[in-house]
Amino acid sequence: MEIERKFAVNILPGNLEQYECKKIEQGYLCHNPILRIRKSNDIFYLTYKSKKGIEKREGKSAIVNHEVELPLTEEAYYDLKQKTDGNMVCKTRYLIPLESGLTVELDIFEGRLKGLVFAEVEFPNVLDADNFTPPSWLGKDISTDRRFSNHYLSQLENPPVI
Repeated sequence: MEIERKFAVNILPGNLEQYECKKIEQGYLCHNPILRIRKSNDIFYLTYKSKKGIEKREGKSAIVNHEVELPLTEEAYYDLKQKTDGNMVCKTRYLIPLESGLTVELDIFEGRLKGLVFAEVEFPNVLDADNFTPPSWLGKDISTDRRFSNHYLSQLENPPVI
């Protein structure tokens, strides 16, 4: 189960070089359910995401998905990459620890989405997601704004404005 919230970024949190980072490239084979391939540094994955069986949460902003990640070989990744639906999404993800034990995943997009920056926080449960108070450097909650789903972004030629 994946439980996350997405936020605009008011200001970058200091020197990003101090944080672990990942170079991510991902593309989509299917939208409903989501079938995604991802290269994270030199690790390759196939991810299946579905909302099937997830209770609707009116008025709440956390994104809740069933998620299964499977390892891929480099060869399989590049073979599937040719079959992706739309453009690849490329970004650098910085992993910024919070005092609460949670981690902010700060995504700085590259290529045709250059200039787009937002952050995600994953939670162990829905209650923690609902009660989360973001640090001051995070801005507006954009969790329910479909313009910031990575699948939607893969279809764009230019980044959306937050």
